[in-house]
Amino acid sequence: MLKVDKISFAYDELPVLKNVSFTIEKGQHIALIGASGCGKSTLLKIIYGLLQVNEGELFWNDKKLLGPLYNLVPGEENMKYLSQGFELQPYRSVSENIGQYLSNFEPELKQGRVNELLEIVEMMDFADTKVENLSGGQKQRVALAKALAKRPELLLLDEPFHNIDNFRRSSLRRNLFRYLKRNKITSITATHDKTDILSFADETIVIRKGEILTQENTVALYQNPTDYYIASLFGEVNEIQLSAISDIEKGETILVYPNEIIVDHNSELKARVKSSYFNGSHYLIEAVFNNTVIFFEHPSDLKAPEVVGIYIIEEVIKKRKS
Repeated sequence: MLKVDKISFAYDELPVLKNVSFTIEKGQHIALIGASGCGKSTLLKIIYGLLQVNEGELFWNDKKLLGPLYNLVPGEENMKYLSQGFELQPYRSVSENIGQYLSNFEPELKQGRVNELLEIVEMMDFADTKVENLSGGQKQRVALAKALAKRPELLLLDEPFHNIDNFRRSSLRRNLFRYLKRNKITSITATHDKTDILSFADETIVIRKGEILTQENTVALYQNPTDYYIASLFGEVNEIQLSAISDIEKGETILVYPNEIIVDHNSELKARVKSSYFNGSHYLIEAVFNNTVIFFEHPSDLKAPEVVGIYIIEEVIKKRKS
């Protein structure tokens, strides 16, 4: 459905994207992750047609996308791009903003569509409120509903939940991706939040310094990251020398998430507690093991400088070594 073929882009000769290629099938939900400044937002703008590539080509359903130099109005008709700037009309109501580009010839159908979208973004109580009186998170939800109004074939989302309160973020994610799947709308979400990725993205594209490292099934990528950079995008990660936990020559390491290290007081592997951080369902323990700082999870608080035995799940060692 979408093919990006060897594209490169630079701002004033400063390279941002280099030889980027990937394909996305209809109905897929793709996460785009990478460190700040790696080129995620730039890539979304190129796909939508706001920026002109220096090299390479893009195709949508086998039709070549020509970019802003060849279109009087930048932006592709069958796509919607939700930027971090909202682009709403502040003196009009929430309903008026959402229905701005819907036909007025059938007012009942239009109002029904607006109400459907208000429910998805949980803004029914604010239908008649002017946008200027909304919070940043509420504006973001209105902008999302507006982007969905004309049922795009491809939805491009740039940090779509970063302004939204934690207590509402989870339900909004579920509502949105349930709606996208039901309507077979393809999506690409650029994000820093692993909770935007793990439950909702079919595949994840990893970018580092303007280049694509990999495009893989999201669950497989999380369970078996190929390097520290990729693993760190999902949260804390430990890089542990195998020689410290088994009879293997020095130099070889494995990547271990904090939840994959278990406290076992009978273990010969010992770690000295430095700090303990309450995370709600567990404590994140910072400790020193083999002269290296590591992090692991524990159901209760541990006090420095307590020494505890630790055990790395054997299946994790086997999987990450292979």
